Amino acid sequence: MVRNQFSFAGRHPSARGFTLIELLVAMAITAILAAVALPSYNSHVQRSRVPAALDGLSSYAVRMEQRFQDVGNYANAGACAVAVPTVNNFTITCAISGGGTGFTATATGSGSMSGYTYTINHQGARNTTAHPKGTPGSACWSTRGGTCDT
Repeated sequence: MVRNQFSFAGRHPSARGFTLIELLVAMAITAILAAVALPSYNSHVQRSRVPAALDGLSSYAVRMEQRFQDVGNYANAGACAVAVPTVNNFTITCAISGGGTGFTATATGSGSMSGYTYTINHQGARNTTAHPKGTPGSACWSTRGGTCDT
């Protein structure tokens, strides 16, 4: 019987497939790629949830200003006169100051967004008061933490 000169030692010439070592190398490469990609993806998903809260705060401040133009104050029986909006992953609250001549609206993250807090007041001052990656030094809303977004 003639041996096939192209066969590998220990393998039958018609044997096909992957060795255990080849499969382990492929799995190791996949695990490394996943370990690098998943944290970046999760961070991006969290940042994508913030704009809804900021939009809610902005529209709330506009409605409060309309109330002030119509009535001359932001309060109604000691509470904010305009109902706060509902935003996914955030709870928006309002506090009256100066006997109804000022207000501060706050969006506080809940669930997977806990650790995020943003505010806006009657003067239009926007602040990031809490962020998992740190708060910026100046008054702004930051989705990335530590620095102001432009």
